[in-house]
Amino acid sequence: MGGESAGEEPDLGAAVRGRVRECIGETGLAQYEFADLIGLDQTKLSKSLRGTRRFTPDELIRIARVAGVTVNWLLSGSDSTSAPTAVPAPEALPRRVAEEPDHGRKRHQIVEAAWRLFAQHGFHAVRIADIAEASGTGSSNVLYYFSRKDELFEESLRYSVKLAFDRQVASLDTVADPLERLRHLVDLQLPTPGVTADEWSIWLQSWSAAAVGAMSQENQARAYRRWYQTIHKAIRAGQDAGAFVSEPVEDLSTQLTSLIDGLGIKVLTGALSVEKMREHIRAFIDRCLVAGPAAARPDTAHT
Repeated sequence: MGGESAGEEPDLGAAVRGRVRECIGETGLAQYEFADLIGLDQTKLSKSLRGTRRFTPDELIRIARVAGVTVNWLLSGSDSTSAPTAVPAPEALPRRVAEEPDHGRKRHQIVEAAWRLFAQHGFHAVRIADIAEASGTGSSNVLYYFSRKDELFEESLRYSVKLAFDRQVASLDTVADPLERLRHLVDLQLPTPGVTADEWSIWLQSWSAAAVGAMSQENQARAYRRWYQTIHKAIRAGQDAGAFVSEPVEDLSTQLTSLIDGLGIKVLTGALSVEKMREHIRAFIDRCLVAGPAAARPDTAHT
């Protein structure tokens, strides 16, 4: 995906354009207002909706984020299937509530503001009043949508699942080689400053809360299961292609996800750099997963 193609039918097709139009309509915004919200030039949005320009993966991610849908839904019309990555259980994704467009936008603004504040300052340091101020509303409005702060935190965890899911669906299909796909999958989840580091902060806090009974262990495990299953799926695909060793896929998936989790915590606490984390994970993949000499495989994964 990506780039303009004068008069050429995009691979994404008319169905995707129709779903984007549906998203715009459900927000209750004018097309130019929606373009501003997703940071896209109005002319480019118009060309994409006419079929003379393709939506890029990054644009689809931004559309899904603003509209409160998943990239998987934009591409396929469903959240029940996805080729490159495991699909979250419905309960692991942000709740869809039938409501008027302005209520939906306000709910989304509250969740995004809370997610960012929780990630950057920690659950206990954030007040409902802080979330209200950051989302441009009042505390009573926040409590209208979410009766308790911990309920809003669990919605923030579901929001983190959606963000990671969207990134993976948008770009994993562009990488054909199983080894490069696994490397790219890992790169997509590195806690680089910005969105992914904020996601990691939410995850770290959810693990801590679940460990002491401050949030549902079932909800936390359900959210984490999708990440584990995505790694599992990538390793299984590599084994089927003969690229990875024929060790039990459950063991390899557990070892790799545990390594990623532990190194990610070190990055968040300042004990390790993101680049060193990436190097350690690459070394593990080459040493423990790759069938045959890893040095002979080209390192062309996305950075």
